[in-house]
Amino acid sequence: MGRRLLLLLGAAVLLLSSAATAQDCLSATFSGGRTFGKCNSLPTLSASLHWTYHPENGTADVAFRAPSDSSGWVGWGINPSGGNMGGSSVFVASQDGSGAVSILMTYLENSNSPSLTNNTLKFNVPVGPAAEYSNGAYTIYATVQLPGNSTQQFTVWQAGPTSNGAIAAHPTAPANLASFQRLDFLSGSSTAASNSKLHRRNIHGLLNAIAWGVLIPIGAIIARYLRVFESADPAWFYLHIACQCSGYILGVAGWGLGLKLGSESAGITYQPHRNLGIAIFSLATLQVFALLLRPDKKNKYRLYWNIYHHSVGYSVIVLSAINIFKGLDILQPASGYKTAYIVILATLGGIALCLEAITWPIAIRKRRRNAADKAANGNGHSWQQGA
Repeated sequence: MGRRLLLLLGAAVLLLSSAATAQDCLSATFSGGRTFGKCNSLPTLSASLHWTYHPENGTADVAFRAPSDSSGWVGWGINPSGGNMGGSSVFVASQDGSGAVSILMTYLENSNSPSLTNNTLKFNVPVGPAAEYSNGAYTIYATVQLPGNSTQQFTVWQAGPTSNGAIAAHPTAPANLASFQRLDFLSGSSTAASNSKLHRRNIHGLLNAIAWGVLIPIGAIIARYLRVFESADPAWFYLHIACQCSGYILGVAGWGLGLKLGSESAGITYQPHRNLGIAIFSLATLQVFALLLRPDKKNKYRLYWNIYHHSVGYSVIVLSAINIFKGLDILQPASGYKTAYIVILATLGGIALCLEAITWPIAIRKRRRNAADKAANGNGHSWQQGA
């Protein structure tokens, strides 16, 4: 009974919230006495779409509204081929220096179209377009002929800055990268279109965070502290190798995915993040070769190998932490992700400090014992020679 009541309450809350959203959308007013039969509060950029569909001729009267600075621009359009900017026919509204609002009608051949040519839409516009700026938001009006005479269309929208009066590239925050959905102009239903590039960016970030930011530091902690305990030998070594090798494999997968994403985003380069990623991969690869070339403990070059191995390893950990934060700044996920990684770093650091305090006395006693044993063996050898 209690469970059924909770389900009913949850359903009621959802109905009320959706009704409130719809009411906010329907309560919008427009200049010139314009009214629209349906509306949709879009899931990103605080934008909304209002329209009236005319089944007799397959057209829709559309009003798109999105907040923006007066020095920015907003855009809305339709992509008959799928849910992304490439292949979209869009209306872009902006202002000139005098405050006059203009509208650009352009076709985007790909997501990184270098130029925007006016009047190149791939569908007909029987009426309009027109645009206005009021109360911190642009509104674009147009009557569009729905491509293919289909009521179901992939719609796209966007917002960005201007530079010297020209349309500049929009940000690459998740909200901008997820600004498209499939809309039925007849029923008003909408579904979010999948964003494969955003999904792959998230996978790239997750792989690298786990590999370089978690597994590699854990492997370093195991090697530095567990080896002090004689009972942990040789288990610590195999645990260290397992962490480092699995971290390297996942890290290379994430690094390769990052390169692929970079090649698909011509003109968008995060130079510091990219360079740090290449440096981390190179240093980690050197560590793999170092394992293959590891000299015996009694070899005279073992000391130099240890210095090289430790310095490169700690460099990878420090650079990885810096680059993960840079990656989080690029992806701009919910603040909880950055907080979670900070907690992970703090936890690993706290564990390292505790183990440092525990293992230092053990290591000092072990060194003294080894020195005493070496001295005793040396004295015994001299006595035998004298005898």
